[in-house]
Amino acid sequence: MNFDLVKDVVGLLEQFDTENKNSQYSSDVDGFKSWIYNKESMASNNEAEAPYWEGKESGRSPESAISTLLVHLNRYAKTYSKSAISGSDFATQEDFIYLINLKAFGEMTKMELIKKNIQDKPVGMLIITRLIKQGWVHQTDSNDDKRTKLIKITELGIEALENQMKKIRSATHIVSGNLNYSEKMDLIRILNKLDKFHYPIFNRNIESKDLINTVYQEYSFEKN
Repeated sequence: MNFDLVKDVVGLLEQFDTENKNSQYSSDVDGFKSWIYNKESMASNNEAEAPYWEGKESGRSPESAISTLLVHLNRYAKTYSKSAISGSDFATQEDFIYLINLKAFGEMTKMELIKKNIQDKPVGMLIITRLIKQGWVHQTDSNDDKRTKLIKITELGIEALENQMKKIRSATHIVSGNLNYSEKMDLIRILNKLDKFHYPIFNRNIESKDLINTVYQEYSFEKN
């Protein structure tokens, strides 16, 4: 047995355990392999391979560029979504997104639906109330807790979705722009990684005044 190799692997496992305190990767072989792959990818990327972003030459950070580009893409997506629901009874894109989630995942509590759509409770409740008034969702008491309301999509809601789905699908295709299949897969992997990082933080409902300090205290960004 090559004991030097075993020692090297054990050392890597210890480093993985240290750097994965926030469970960015799953604590199994797949997570360990992903960690190694990402470490090697970062090591192989040099400045010559880095893309250009606006303001790079004047010292603008990649984090700043990423944040701005995500905001821009969200606004582009909203304009296409607005076009997709024009002339319909949908008031906002959140209306049909809520219905799509109910159709895909079935009956759930109001808070489960709101959390799934990454929204604050007051905004989510307004959307749900609007959907109930339209007759697109129906609410019932939970058998486990009468204080909890369960909601599910109605036949009217399914019909409203189906009437608009062609335009909605067209909008989602446009948002993907001119990316080829490989680029789409890469983007999904990257966005999934970001989503897995941010979703647990969002679910903690940390006060806005404490959010940034709390995240910076609990997570290390020095090596990113």
